[in-house]
Amino acid sequence: MKVLIVGAGIAGVSLALALRKANIDFQLFERAPALEPIGAGIQLSPNATRVLEYLGVLDALLPRIVRPGRHRFVDWSSGEPMLVTPLGAAVHEAFGSPYAHAHRADLLAALESALGTGANIAMGAEVTSVGQDDQGVWVEVNGAELRGDVLIAADGVRSQIRESLFLPEAPRASGCMAWRGLTPANDIADLGFERDSYIWMGPGRSVVIYYVAGGTLLNWIGIGPADGETEESWTTQGSVSQALAEFEGWHPMVRGLIERSAPPFKWALFDREPLGRWVQGRIALIGDAAHAMLPYHAQGAAQSLEDAWVLARALERAPSPEDGLRHYEALRLPRTRQVQEASRAAERLFHLEDSDEVARRNARFARAQASMGEGFPPGQEWLFAYDAEKAVCGTDEAWQSLAWRN
Repeated sequence: MKVLIVGAGIAGVSLALALRKANIDFQLFERAPALEPIGAGIQLSPNATRVLEYLGVLDALLPRIVRPGRHRFVDWSSGEPMLVTPLGAAVHEAFGSPYAHAHRADLLAALESALGTGANIAMGAEVTSVGQDDQGVWVEVNGAELRGDVLIAADGVRSQIRESLFLPEAPRASGCMAWRGLTPANDIADLGFERDSYIWMGPGRSVVIYYVAGGTLLNWIGIGPADGETEESWTTQGSVSQALAEFEGWHPMVRGLIERSAPPFKWALFDREPLGRWVQGRIALIGDAAHAMLPYHAQGAAQSLEDAWVLARALERAPSPEDGLRHYEALRLPRTRQVQEASRAAERLFHLEDSDEVARRNARFARAQASMGEGFPPGQEWLFAYDAEKAVCGTDEAWQSLAWRN
């Protein structure tokens, strides 16, 4: 079997590594002339780091990650915690894999280093059309036709393969945009940020803060109303003064962090409607091409990693490529749909403005804190306990008994 993969982001490179471990031949196509990681911080929950262990990548990444101690939901103006849940050693003990913060560049570098180079990895490869017939699948790349047995679209949130073969649709604007910045840890030592994961929640806005790059940088993502001009791009430059104006009146810790940041980037937040299918014959979608989601549960990369492992193992175990792809879709589509929908719901929860609604949310957080003590919220258990290997083997009965309950 030969698998053609279009796109060398987290999903595509992880799938290539997983296929190699399954002794399945692959060809990876990436239109960029070289892999130049963009983005900043990325959160890797245990369901993600478990896959990185399966891929043999986690050990190489360990020197560059940060293991946060706690997850803090914080009031935007007072700085008072509303809900605190354990991470660190408690997560590792409970779920068997760590919770990690990383720079996206460090994660991609570890994946790419494990993959290496070779004739089956083509850079500067512009895929202009794809298709399938009775003999298999084909791609037209740089004017030449190349054939295989399975085609996987890992071409991201703006997937052309999704648009041409599955469901053409415009991105869904969330009404929000994000600011993304990095601040040297030495420059903000006086502000009092611990090695935790912070979500500051305020009227119409939120700020997520955590350390990356081995603790040398503090990553922040500020989300607020869209300005109607910023595009869905990670490379649009903003300014510190603009970000400060957006978060006028916020707690001095947040404003101090932004003041000392490198110039932030900004992008409009879009997602896509959940699809009813990811597979058409021997062609399938993976990662953001299949289930682009908003960032509020920090699961975009994690779900792509899960996809990659389940897909490779499903192809390895199935009697035919079609059977493998159908098994992959049946396992992954319901879970990612739940995460997409929960991420949409979290946007409203984090940005409540009505004082009565804010009071009800905070009271709900207080009840949750009292009931779970040092335990984990049900939704978090459902996310973190997922084991991609057990899922594809049908031995995940313990996880199947869990449910996301808000």
